[in-house]
Amino acid sequence: MLGLYSGLMRLVQPLVRRKMARRAVKEPGYGQVVGERFGHYSQVKDTTAQFVWVHAVSLGETRTAAMLLKALRAQHPGLRILLTHGTATGREEGRALLQPGDVQVWQPWDTQVVVQRFFEHFQPRLGVLIETEVWPCLVAVAQARGMPLVLVNARLSDKSLQQALTMSPLAYPAYGGLTAVLAQTQADAQRFRQLGVEAAGVFGNLKFDASPSPELQSTGKAWRGALKQSVKKSVVMLASSREGEERLYLEQVMAIAHVNRALAAANSIASSENKQAVKYLIVPRHPQRFDEVAALVLQHGLTVSRRSSWTACPLEDAAAMQADVWLGDTLGEMPLYYALSDVALLGGSFEKLGGQNLIEAAACGCPVVMGPHTFNFLEAAELAEAAGAALRVADMAEGLQCAINLTRDGQQHKTCVQAALAFAAAHQGATARTAQALAPHLTPA
Repeated sequence: MLGLYSGLMRLVQPLVRRKMARRAVKEPGYGQVVGERFGHYSQVKDTTAQFVWVHAVSLGETRTAAMLLKALRAQHPGLRILLTHGTATGREEGRALLQPGDVQVWQPWDTQVVVQRFFEHFQPRLGVLIETEVWPCLVAVAQARGMPLVLVNARLSDKSLQQALTMSPLAYPAYGGLTAVLAQTQADAQRFRQLGVEAAGVFGNLKFDASPSPELQSTGKAWRGALKQSVKKSVVMLASSREGEERLYLEQVMAIAHVNRALAAANSIASSENKQAVKYLIVPRHPQRFDEVAALVLQHGLTVSRRSSWTACPLEDAAAMQADVWLGDTLGEMPLYYALSDVALLGGSFEKLGGQNLIEAAACGCPVVMGPHTFNFLEAAELAEAAGAALRVADMAEGLQCAINLTRDGQQHKTCVQAALAFAAAHQGATARTAQALAPHLTPA
């Protein structure tokens, strides 16, 4: 079965190259050193390096890896890291984590030949996979070489479990070939058990140990305070939005505006405009969609101002203050966006996409309104809801109204902010536990 799988993956390589070329049009990073994905490297082979290989497929996993690498380097000075990624945003973020002697390359395409080239060239002594990245050939070749392979911050949703069970001839050996699984939650550990894997323990979620930039938070808070004082406006953000969700959000923005105009025309609520004064902010999850989302705003008959065009506080930008919708089209500024916002609607949760990570919002003291679909971060979502840091709604219409209502209720908003900060602080410590669990594999031979 592994041979058939590897052969199929080899056959689709031309399609992968074509896909990378198409994506490189919008994200040039995908066009760089494409040969690395297929085991062709420009780096000189160094048989003395004893790399620790860390695979962080995308942006979120790379930020998670940053905390773990900091802890590992503190415990093991001189550690040399081989860092791999699957996405351009992950690779760009990962550059900042490199130190002299480290190497960064693309994740090897999962065929036996390519993975063997990867291991033969870099000869890592330990592999650390972040969260979900279990590939059949990768595990099989590592196992054959006797190289320990540990899945850290490990999570497995019900959906992923069912997919794995339907492909059991591949999934069972792949998961079973891991040296250790460090599960995020008890529920994750139980799902791994259904695949025949006994987790080494429940270690918590590394993302709780992240420290959002104090400087960006300070800027965001200052802008939010200025908006409230000068124009009495709150900010409601659709955070890390995915395809389809922006349309739902904009339709509700239009519906609310229509109701407000009708009420104002009837002179039925003289002060409603101030009470409902909201600046709408959208921050798409993927940067290649920034232009698409900007065009979507215009298609709805609304005006848009992009964060990348601001030179300072939006109050000082006439176009920004006149725009109906703000578009967060920059990378690395989520702490600023969360601090600027009074409430955030959780992207990925209003379509059947499993939700995005809400922990960073909580750490910035930004209350979250979640849609019905949070299966990718189920326990964190449930814990946040129980703690009062997040509110659950059935759909976007209810979600946006809930968010606006929360901006009007000062006491409830303050309570949610305090709950969010307490929730984020209460679940810290996973990084230290994970680093300790990896220590036996990092002791020099």
